[in-house]
Amino acid sequence: MPSRPSDVSPALAGFLAERHLASLTTLRADGSPHVVPVGFSYDATVGEVRIITFDGSQKVLNARRGGRAAVSQVDGGRWVTLEGVIRATTDPLEVAAAVAGYAARYQQPQERPDRVALVITVDRVLASRGLLGTAPSST
Repeated sequence: MPSRPSDVSPALAGFLAERHLASLTTLRADGSPHVVPVGFSYDATVGEVRIITFDGSQKVLNARRGGRAAVSQVDGGRWVTLEGVIRATTDPLEVAAAVAGYAARYQQPQERPDRVALVITVDRVLASRGLLGTAPSST
């Protein structure tokens, strides 16, 4: 069963802090899925996924149209999917927060003048047994 973003268990918080890549799924203009590997951070205090990328990428074009997106992280039998509304931003404070989250989880990224942050406001969390701290979710 899906869980709310505020239901982040210690096990899920730990999993989201481990160094794993994820798949980001956004929708193209024709409605077909665009799936790419990404590094991301999750700020449980505000329920947001943050991804850094560059202006002009397909994921930025998709995010600028609005709509929903999902980030899925898998490691063996453990997995989590964070779903919600996506948006692209060049606001310096939001980009800095996304860069800081990426740096804390992976490594300091190189500077880019065309950096864009993608922000997913998470409204649904799906995860493998034991990560939500509740009954297992459905797939």
